[in-house]
Amino acid sequence: MDTTSFALRHIGPSPQEQKAMLNTIGVTSIEQLVSETVPADIRLKNELDLDSAMSEQEYLNHIYELSQHNKVFKSYIGLGYHPSNLPAVIQRNILENPGWYTAYTPYQAEIAQGRLEALLNFQTMVTDLTGMEIANASLLDESTAAAEAMSLLFAVRERAQKKANVNKFFVSDLVLPQTISLLETRATPIGIELVIGNEAEFNLSKEFFGALLQYPGKNGQITDIKAFIEKANASQIKVAVAADILSLVMLEAPGKFGADVVLGTTQRFGIPMGYGGPHAAFFATKKAYKRDLPGRIIGVTKDTDGNRALRMALQTREQHIKRDRATSNICTAQVLLAVMAGMYAVYHGPKGLSFIANRVKNATSSLAEALENLGLEQANSHYFDTLKVKADAVNVKYEAEKNEVNFYYPDTNTVTISINETTTVADLNVIISIFEKVTGNTADKITEFETSDTIPDHLKRQSEFLTYDIFNSYHSETELMRYIKRLERKDLALNHSMISLGSCTMKLNAASEMLPLSWSSWGNMHPFAPVRQATGYKLMLNALENQLTEITGFAATSLQPNSGAQGEFAGLMVIRAYHESRGDHHRKICLIPSSAHGTNPASAVMAGMKVVVTKASEDGNIDVDDLREKAELHKDNLSALMVTYPSTHGVYESAIKEITQLIHDNGGQVYMDGANMNAQVGLTHPGNIGADVCHLNLHKTFAIPHGGGGPGVGPICVAEQLVPFLPGNPIIKTGGHQAITAISAAPFGSSLACIISYGYIKMLGAKGLRESTEVAILNANYIKERLEGYYPTLYTGENGRAAHEMIIDCRDFKANGIEVTDIAKRLMDYGFHAPTVSFPVAGTMMIEPTESESKAEMDRFCDAMIAIRKEVDSATKDEPNNILKNSPHTLAMVTANDWVFPYTREEAAYPLDFVVDNKFWPTVRRADEAYGDRNLICSCAPIEEYMES
Repeated sequence: MDTTSFALRHIGPSPQEQKAMLNTIGVTSIEQLVSETVPADIRLKNELDLDSAMSEQEYLNHIYELSQHNKVFKSYIGLGYHPSNLPAVIQRNILENPGWYTAYTPYQAEIAQGRLEALLNFQTMVTDLTGMEIANASLLDESTAAAEAMSLLFAVRERAQKKANVNKFFVSDLVLPQTISLLETRATPIGIELVIGNEAEFNLSKEFFGALLQYPGKNGQITDIKAFIEKANASQIKVAVAADILSLVMLEAPGKFGADVVLGTTQRFGIPMGYGGPHAAFFATKKAYKRDLPGRIIGVTKDTDGNRALRMALQTREQHIKRDRATSNICTAQVLLAVMAGMYAVYHGPKGLSFIANRVKNATSSLAEALENLGLEQANSHYFDTLKVKADAVNVKYEAEKNEVNFYYPDTNTVTISINETTTVADLNVIISIFEKVTGNTADKITEFETSDTIPDHLKRQSEFLTYDIFNSYHSETELMRYIKRLERKDLALNHSMISLGSCTMKLNAASEMLPLSWSSWGNMHPFAPVRQATGYKLMLNALENQLTEITGFAATSLQPNSGAQGEFAGLMVIRAYHESRGDHHRKICLIPSSAHGTNPASAVMAGMKVVVTKASEDGNIDVDDLREKAELHKDNLSALMVTYPSTHGVYESAIKEITQLIHDNGGQVYMDGANMNAQVGLTHPGNIGADVCHLNLHKTFAIPHGGGGPGVGPICVAEQLVPFLPGNPIIKTGGHQAITAISAAPFGSSLACIISYGYIKMLGAKGLRESTEVAILNANYIKERLEGYYPTLYTGENGRAAHEMIIDCRDFKANGIEVTDIAKRLMDYGFHAPTVSFPVAGTMMIEPTESESKAEMDRFCDAMIAIRKEVDSATKDEPNNILKNSPHTLAMVTANDWVFPYTREEAAYPLDFVVDNKFWPTVRRADEAYGDRNLICSCAPIEEYMES
């Protein structure tokens, strides 16, 4: 065994196990299986041109050397990003713990009660600090959240405003520059006109439906948002406020002034800057807008026994329902980061947060006094943490960088300085010494932070926050450690068993890929630091872009989109810009197969396109004749086709090249959804198939962990003609020479997480990547063969093979009174997370084992599925009191004095021998979805507040 081979550690089945599996499938080699699965005309002729694979130790040495190229200065840049202190107890027990970072989105509530509670804490923290009625479980970044706020306010316009086509949205010129850029990206395609100006001079006319304020403003000034909101509301203009979450400890909640949406980032609640992300944005609004709230909401309900249970509420995140009528394409969150930020609030509590915020405010005012004593003008009349200093910016920058300090320089006569949680007395004295050099004057050294009054009386916080016990109980490390562990034990993650979710690719997230995320040389870099200080990041990100460009067969890559949904939108906006550059402004028809992921039509509408759905044939493939008819019908206005490959049904469609050529012949571009890229890498690629752009889910194919529902990274790779239009950033140069405006807040999106995928590719190399794809196909077909005769496979390729995933049909079990949901819940008793349920076909399961699962684990899963099939056969419609309908079985059920079920406790809890050795106990019985939607509680309210009278 080659102990230096990362591929040997990443790929689950050993060479001997692979032989046994091939024998079960009925082929002699993996090459035979691949040739029977992947159409010959799309196979790559040569190995990918990538560096040779590194061992894990070689990679860790390499990534450490790269990190040393980063010059991590003291950062006072601000603009929505601040150094913060990540409590070690949270770093060790959440960020670095696979029990938290390898979990999947909590679609199966009964085995996700831990992270659901952590997210409920996050939502409660947000509603308390913002003064709003309801919050979601996080969004991608502050700028994206602002764009979602604009879209929500546009969607909930008054009837008269819609009738009059009121479409103007006011944006204060104090809003962050990256947010304004992203608003421009999102506004134009859906017909919103942005008006950017001075909020004090804003004319409250009936032409406006909404407005966005920054609180405090980008340069630190606290403006009178109370008066603005009152006037706006009186004119039927709804107001969104982008708020600094730490300042809300000192400033009154915008919700108390009548704000309609409050949003921002929780980055400064203990999350590293990471050169731009990942970070959890927050979004809070009124309950009246709950059906338009983007992303996910965690709600309280009850289980079968009437006990408190948590689950994802309302399903507003589900674009499969709304599709082209959705107001947002967001289908993910930043769960891992939201959990960390929420736990930061739990650890510090209201008193701790007040101490931190007061300390920041007092440090800032102490610095202001010292600078004024040097004869400098400080322009902000009211402020929390940021000073606007009139000074020679060129000389200040020269002296600051000599002292390894970064400020922000809006113009040649202005310096802004944002103080943060990590700032010490010594840090302030370094700042003073810099200005002493520039002015030639001297000031007394600061010895302690002076208490000061820099916030207007009518904006000071009066309302209480974080009053629930959860935020007032775990302030010692011992208690928080135990609380985190208690929640972790309620969650089933990859560190317990296989998660075989189709279309989600829950593969190994190797420890060697994850380790560098904790290094300060990567975590403490501000995204708007001078580029020459971020050489390590630049080298790594450029190399990753080149790797992904080679893997996809395209010409260039943008890493800016920070989720798969953002990647979809970015790809379509690049196509839009390409058509418009050629004068084809009328090309707005987007063809989308009926089987496509629900975010596809939502993304197309957001990009200003009109969706035309194409049919699927009986075998689940794209109906080429129907596609041809619609492509030719709309040839004068055709913009794009959105296609997933292999198909959403888990098949390599042999007509794919004919399909892409058909679109090109009719003037369109082909967008390929990268959800199933794990079945392409090293065997074929989008460029070879004929696509023009694809997004990649780095949290699927390229090993970034799902984190319980985020972080995700969704870069786009494009063909030559689309390179000029790759997205830009208003502060750091990115993108092509005709770059579209920003897609995400940070220039390179979630840069810190990109290290994971960079390491994955560096350690596998071309050969390891190809072998990973081959074994993903092998594993899926092995499971298919093992389940043959028990569960029919709904779709296969021309030779009867599945791709890297397969769909099993459970619809006939209704004759026994059993639904596919019953099988999903019963799998919990066997210690497994269910495969993807009822997507893309209702009443089915989509199974994707990935390449990382061993034969032994897949055999356990198959044994469980076969045992469940036998239980299905024993069930009848007439007797709902059966083992499937009553699943999952909790410890409380099995140990209760009364047992009223027609099967044994052992059959319920220990159905197969392997379960005994590794039992996972769901902590609640089935969650009652309907009850929770009727009684919508999305915060840590006591049980009395949600029990029906």
